[in-house]
Amino acid sequence: MTHSLPHAQLADGHSMDVIGYGVYKVPPEDTERLSSTALGSGYRLIDTAALYGNEAGVGAAVRSWTGDRDDLFVTSKVWNDAHGYDATLRAFDTSMDLLGLDRLDLYLIHWPCPAQDLYVESWRALIQLRAEDRVRSVGVSNFQQDHLQRLLDETGVVPVLNQVELHPYLQQRELRAFHEQHGILTQAWSPLGRGSVLDDPVIGELAEQLGRTSAQVVLRWHLQHGILTIPKSSTPERISSNLDIFGFVLDDRQMAALDGLDRDQRSGSHPDRVG
Repeated sequence: MTHSLPHAQLADGHSMDVIGYGVYKVPPEDTERLSSTALGSGYRLIDTAALYGNEAGVGAAVRSWTGDRDDLFVTSKVWNDAHGYDATLRAFDTSMDLLGLDRLDLYLIHWPCPAQDLYVESWRALIQLRAEDRVRSVGVSNFQQDHLQRLLDETGVVPVLNQVELHPYLQQRELRAFHEQHGILTQAWSPLGRGSVLDDPVIGELAEQLGRTSAQVVLRWHLQHGILTIPKSSTPERISSNLDIFGFVLDDRQMAALDGLDRDQRSGSHPDRVG
């Protein structure tokens, strides 16, 4: 990577930006335009998934990018209806056809779906795709500690990243500690709690003190904890604003105030109850 955004080192030797553009619930017809807007604003990481139905728009934006493809990082995810070794390989082919790309930078298992009990087989498929150099890095999303431990025990291959719901109301401290122990990066989906944290008076007061938006304060909190983020917005101004988090620092008192907001409150589903 040669661009200027800070990036984090993955355990497999690759790297990725600490902040990216997420396209969850971005309508397919808007995805190419908004992804191109994000790239124009300075983002170089775009996060999509089979579930989102907008991989084609992400791929179109990447293919029309006039800079160096090696500066871009594209993530996608296998959905819950394609768990199992062969099904995951087929799902990957479908995603790559939609993206229209020769290579994917990161492929994730979207949810562990423990009731299906197939996530280890899906993980073996991701390991195979990496061995074939069809994807550079492989990881997971929404995995709990016991799911991660099982991958380690049964395959010996550690996911480079676990993408989970994480924001000041749901700080996932035990899971983050497990990640750190095993060299797994933590990436937050819904880093703004689907907007729920933005009206918090503590965050609002800090934003006013700093002359920043509440979203910038929350994203800066993630950054200083070493948590990667993929904020989503459909507004060009907010897409740009969410990236503007490198020109200020939260002091220890401000970080402690945000740390004190943890209430184990999810905006999404619990992983044990999905799939």
